[in-house]
Amino acid sequence: MHQGGQEPDWLDEDEMQAWMALVRLLVRLPSALDAQLRRDASITHFEYQVLAQLSMAEGHTMRMSDLAQLADGSLSRLSHTATRLEKRGWISRATDPEDGRYTIATLTKSGMTKMVATAPGHVAAVREHVFEPLTTRQVQQLAAIANRIVGSIDSDTGPA
Repeated sequence: MHQGGQEPDWLDEDEMQAWMALVRLLVRLPSALDAQLRRDASITHFEYQVLAQLSMAEGHTMRMSDLAQLADGSLSRLSHTATRLEKRGWISRATDPEDGRYTIATLTKSGMTKMVATAPGHVAAVREHVFEPLTTRQVQQLAAIANRIVGSIDSDTGPA
């Protein structure tokens, strides 16, 4: 029993099969992408996401709090990652000149060089694991389904 002593609304057979397939995807795809990045570029998928977000930001600069949200990590996790990336010379951090309460991260020239070198292999892995097995219509359906699920999550949690 759950809330209010009511019987849970159990998944039917089709829903259970879809759910288990999604769980396998959520476990295996990040592992496959992380393995490719570790093997080919000696970075983790999270490190790649941090560098990628900065590479797309205006001026290659972003507040750490915004970067954590876009990379889907906590500020603590991002801070530890940023320390590693700084040691490699790929990002720099400074106090936000517009508001000293914030820290900004900036992708360095060396960091952009790393992104340019790493992105083709990562895109090839994404294409191999995600897009090649699907038809054009399935790609459109995947986008619609993913956006709908994320929208449901975002409406439950509100803006971060």
